[in-house]
Amino acid sequence: MEMTKRLFRSSDKVIGGVCAGLADYFDLDPTLVRAGYLILSILSVAFPGILVYLILWIIMPDRS
Repeated sequence: MEMTKRLFRSSDKVIGGVCAGLADYFDLDPTLVRAGYLILSILSVAFPGILVYLILWIIMPDRS
């Protein structure tokens, strides 16, 4: 029986645990995901990045 991965906010959080949760889900280093997210947010004039982060923070369940 195969277990499916679920997307959760991580307890290894800097702000809301969204980037660390995405890193856990995709088996990546959380620092790289945070840095990539920061770069993408800056390149998109910050507002869309902040909006996406807030939406993910609301809809992603906490691991606990």
